[in-house]
Amino acid sequence: MPVRATLVLEDGTVFEGWSFGAEGETVGEVVFNTSMTGYQEILTDPSYRGQIVTMCYTQIGNYGVTSEDIESAIGPTVEGFIVREGFDYFSNWRANNSLATYLSSNGVVGIQGIDTRMLTRHIRDRGTQMGVISTLDRDPESLRAKARAASPIAEQDLVGRVASTNSYNWREYVWKWPYGQREVVGEISGRYHVVAYDFGIKFNILRLLLEAGCRVTVVPPKTRPEEVLELNPNGVFLSNGPGDPQAVPYAAESAAYLIGKKPIFGICLGHQILGIALGGRTYKLKFGHHGGNHPVKDLETGEISITAQNHNYCVAMNSLGDEVFMTHQNLYDNTEEGMRHREFPVFSVQYHPEAGPGPNDSRYLFRRFAEMMEQGN
Repeated sequence: MPVRATLVLEDGTVFEGWSFGAEGETVGEVVFNTSMTGYQEILTDPSYRGQIVTMCYTQIGNYGVTSEDIESAIGPTVEGFIVREGFDYFSNWRANNSLATYLSSNGVVGIQGIDTRMLTRHIRDRGTQMGVISTLDRDPESLRAKARAASPIAEQDLVGRVASTNSYNWREYVWKWPYGQREVVGEISGRYHVVAYDFGIKFNILRLLLEAGCRVTVVPPKTRPEEVLELNPNGVFLSNGPGDPQAVPYAAESAAYLIGKKPIFGICLGHQILGIALGGRTYKLKFGHHGGNHPVKDLETGEISITAQNHNYCVAMNSLGDEVFMTHQNLYDNTEEGMRHREFPVFSVQYHPEAGPGPNDSRYLFRRFAEMMEQGN
């Protein structure tokens, strides 16, 4: 028999539905994602730690899940999952499991059968807020109290909950037909050595760095910058990750030390960390950018890319000096999406050029990083 589930937001809004995935109770910041596909990559993106994700597309799970499409070794990182209609059956030659079974086996509490359009509009109008999904507690007032008592994301170091605690070398290529996922055989012979700080790094970033001709050494988030320089890299990469950049001051301190010493490329949280390291500040967006359809303009070339996005915070460009300028702009709300330093080989973007899921329009940024390292040699 279907199990009843309840979602309650901290403002008291109640949604009644059915369990989809694991039974139990979970709390997190409720956000919405506008991607039509790519739910497995979204579930395993470490940047979603601390958040309950609402999928705007109405039918989720119809192509199942596959072990080749995960974006982190720790599996699903979301706190909870919300869909309009979840599919237990699937039709895809690559799939090896259903989404519902995958959620259940990984302990992800989900809810289906609610009006996700109403929930999305509510978040858009009122802003992101904490919420609770439960199959155990059906009392709205009790659940609202739990949501209100939960620690806000801004007060948590979520990076420490998803990042690697050990260094390692990346060895996997981008998925290609008909080979699928392939690993490097023998010695990695990339032209450039990149040290990548893992703040919750996605696998597809590492795959594309390898494709761009890089040997990649991934290091834990609290690795001292002196240790990074001892590895003698051609460049340093600052990865994506979850939460408020202000909650990880050690990351900004490391980035500040490395500026001017090595070429640096940052994505998402890494972009925000770089903004703080350059003396700027960040602020929280009303409901964030989460999806695979955001138009971003490259202000240097005039070209427009459709991009994958997953962030709740943004760098305030007016808080930075004249030595840093904006390179990319979101055409939905005109917020800042990229920056570059005028003197040092340092640049970053707020969105996800590696996609996974999403369009591949912005992969050129990995080539730009390689060119920057080439000029630095």
